[in-house]
Amino acid sequence: MPLTAIILAAGKSTRMKSRRAKPLHEICGKPMLQYVLEACYGAGCDKVLVVVGHGKDEVINAFGHDKRIVWIEQTEQLGTGHAARMCEPWLREHHKGDVFILAGDGPLIRAEVLQTLLRVHCEDQAAASMATAMLEDPTGYGRVTRDGEGNFLSIVEQIDCTPEQREIREIFPSYYCVKGDELLFALSRLKNENKKGEFYLTDIYSILRAAGKKVLAVQAVSAEDVLSVNSRDQQTNVDAIMQDRIQRHLQHAGVTIVSAANTYVEAGASVGPDTILHPFTHIGRDSTIGADCVIGPFAAIPRESLVPEGTTVSMRSLVNEVH
Repeated sequence: MPLTAIILAAGKSTRMKSRRAKPLHEICGKPMLQYVLEACYGAGCDKVLVVVGHGKDEVINAFGHDKRIVWIEQTEQLGTGHAARMCEPWLREHHKGDVFILAGDGPLIRAEVLQTLLRVHCEDQAAASMATAMLEDPTGYGRVTRDGEGNFLSIVEQIDCTPEQREIREIFPSYYCVKGDELLFALSRLKNENKKGEFYLTDIYSILRAAGKKVLAVQAVSAEDVLSVNSRDQQTNVDAIMQDRIQRHLQHAGVTIVSAANTYVEAGASVGPDTILHPFTHIGRDSTIGADCVIGPFAAIPRESLVPEGTTVSMRSLVNEVH
């Protein structure tokens, strides 16, 4: 069966204090939305419906070359459930398989987590599944409630939680996997009877459960992967986590990074084995550096550069090149 994803990317950058569309803010040199798209493709999606609103032209221009994307516009901001409803016409006409639904401001998402969620979802023949996480401090996230046997009951948004529910540490970081026909059924029954007066997409799980459908909650998301970007300080925190991932990947591939804290490698850069990255080195996005190179100290490799095998690039070599 075909696999489709919906990415909710219509929000404003209000807390970012920015005129730029939120999905285009960069993490390690790459727009946030691109990470989410790559996770979807890595999990097997052949089509991705991206719901846009604020700054839609800017977002579409940035990703217009990707023919796997279907652009859906949300003209009113009436909640996540309303955003997903904008996809109903396309889903009714084109899609019969499973659907991921994800947030466009969660660049730490990994394809392998989506694959795990999909596998369990299919093996258990669930109508809808979710990936959850356990947090020491769950403040701000929807809480997952379960019955005495551990079965899913509901997701309660922070603003609607009772004092007891606020103590629940299992949260839902907006990793949805739903059968296409069950999604359409649940979306048609959404109501906005809550303190915000919005249509909560999370309510689809309670709707399906009340209809006797099987709903799974799978603890598959690490606390690190949960972080999303709604403010500049959160952007900095997420960037640091992504930078650590990038550097660890390079180290496992045979690259020496003398000082991780003083080295910055943007996403998509490729570095060959036995290359040494000295302190105060910056490597731009999608650069290719060969094996047995020495980069730095005090070196900057521009984006999409090609550094041949065995090359030394440092402040001294750059100065000599200028003279």
